[in-house]
Amino acid sequence: MKQQILALAPLLLTAAVAHPTTKLYKVKREVPQEHSHQAVLDKVDEALNLNNPDGIVASVFGLLGAAAAAEGAGNIADADCLQQATADQAFTNAKEIGDIDLMTNALIFRALERNTGEVGLVSVPCESIQAVNPEIAALQQHQDPASDGAAELNKEITLELARQIASIGGNPLDALEASTFAPGEIGDPTAAGNTCNDENDPAGCINTLGLRVDDASEDEILAAVQDIDGAADAVDDADNADVADDAADDADVNASTGAISLGACSDVSIVFGTPSDGRNEDAFEAADLATFPHGSALNIRVISDFICTQLGNKCGASDAIVAGCQAASAAASELTGQAAADFFNNAASN
Repeated sequence: MKQQILALAPLLLTAAVAHPTTKLYKVKREVPQEHSHQAVLDKVDEALNLNNPDGIVASVFGLLGAAAAAEGAGNIADADCLQQATADQAFTNAKEIGDIDLMTNALIFRALERNTGEVGLVSVPCESIQAVNPEIAALQQHQDPASDGAAELNKEITLELARQIASIGGNPLDALEASTFAPGEIGDPTAAGNTCNDENDPAGCINTLGLRVDDASEDEILAAVQDIDGAADAVDDADNADVADDAADDADVNASTGAISLGACSDVSIVFGTPSDGRNEDAFEAADLATFPHGSALNIRVISDFICTQLGNKCGASDAIVAGCQAASAAASELTGQAAADFFNNAASN
């Protein structure tokens, strides 16, 4: 029996490391919340796994109190610096491959609140390790919202996070993803606060359950990054991407059913830029003017609707194909400039 127990020991240790929240920690701690921002953790783990020289077990350990964090810290001697070290390595890896999304999530992770022993208790700052990346070094973790001065401090952290995200070309509004919960009750013997903890919620239970309390308004973030080149463009690009995603769902353009195809015509794409008809401003026109002869237009729908009509009348396309084209035309009209042309053209190429 003793030999059987010894043989099982490595397996039990492996399971405990793989699922840190299932361990029976012997230290006093606030009700767990380390998986509340699971979407961020998943991205950071993705980046960390590209190169993990310190053998950090998983990003989630960086959000635990020092005693519990030490069990997954690898070569990081100061467990109070594990969150920073994890973010720093993940950021370095993401930067090497030019992945702004992973870089952004590494920054957000650095700013997440860590677990503490009770409601209102401030987590210990990292003082023994200097971050390699200045973007990470500029940040600190959110503090328990019930602690003294937390509202002001957490807002400052979010605004600084927004500036750092903007500096790498990311969307500064993503800084709100680091926001934490509403304040709990000081002295609550359950230490429950207003938290959640679900490692099986890929969106993060703080978002799914509507528990996130944003530290700043969008206007405050935009004001904080107004002097950073490209910040406004990053926000616009993100908005266009969101609209395009929604439009794609509404249009229900499905390549497998051929909702939009070229039919008997060779090219149904739309060009945005200096048009061929002499207009002195950027506009939309058909790429194949021989098949779709129409003057340029400032509104893409003028051109896309004309193309859709010609698909039926000139190209002999089916009613289903024309309907799919019209749906994509309507969706593209919700966008502007090149983004509108790209959306319609991507739909047409499927």
